[in-house]
Amino acid sequence: MSFVLGPNQYGKAENRVVRVYRDTARHEIRDLNVSTALRGDFTEAHTTGDQANVLPTDTQKNTAFAFAKEHGVTSPEDYALTLGQRFLDVTPAASASRIEVEEYAWDRIEVGGTGHDHAFVKRGGEVRTTVVTRDRSGAEPRAWVVSGVKDLVVLKSTGSEFKGYLKDEYTTLKETDDRILATSLVARWRYETTEGVDWNKSFDDVRSLLLETFATTYSRALQESLYAMGSAVLAAHPEVAEIKFSAPNKHHFLVDLAPFGLDNPGEVFIAADRPYGLIEATVQRENGSDAGDAWLTVPGFC
Repeated sequence: MSFVLGPNQYGKAENRVVRVYRDTARHEIRDLNVSTALRGDFTEAHTTGDQANVLPTDTQKNTAFAFAKEHGVTSPEDYALTLGQRFLDVTPAASASRIEVEEYAWDRIEVGGTGHDHAFVKRGGEVRTTVVTRDRSGAEPRAWVVSGVKDLVVLKSTGSEFKGYLKDEYTTLKETDDRILATSLVARWRYETTEGVDWNKSFDDVRSLLLETFATTYSRALQESLYAMGSAVLAAHPEVAEIKFSAPNKHHFLVDLAPFGLDNPGEVFIAADRPYGLIEATVQRENGSDAGDAWLTVPGFC
């Protein structure tokens, strides 16, 4: 029998890069978790141990930190685009680079009603994400930006129902006209271009649209909410080609208080962490652009 090397990539995962701007007395902070990877002709490294074409993962780590100083971090997207191009420039055997960035937000500590110049408190919960892929294996170099948010926990205490579903002999779930709808949302959206996008403004606008649509859309199912949220984003942002969701249904079950002589008209619930329904969906433009390798190795989506 003979064997050949299949798809592969290598890099440095989870470099914790913190960039503090001290140009003025009022400091700024960008807190990143950066994972880098290269794809290409690295067959010899696997089959014979020859490392001549390999840019060490330690070098990738050092570059991530050096570029945070040399080029700054105006947005995770711009930082990732610059870093990915650097790795292609110095690694002839690489056909593509993949840079994944998570950004953790810090808020200023309020002192006397005003945000302090250099004291911060880490914001809990959600994480801003981006995955940037640069590919030069074809006739023309290509680049894709997939931005998003994860661990965005949302809940509405009414305005949601679940009924009319398929039933069989194993169905015990009761239909409801009024339930708690909650999820820890992962949303990622692919941009049509890498040029001329205000990444920070676009992220803020998309996030606001997701939250506003979730809050104001009457939901007959989490699927319906996701489709409405994705449609709102695409309608308002022509620079976004498609948006993908992964949404675990954070179930809240009404507690039976009758044994204690108490009525419970939708007021006391038990929050169950598992098992949970996992709803995944893509909302995309009809006859939209080719995604290429934009979603390659991006986990968590159908």
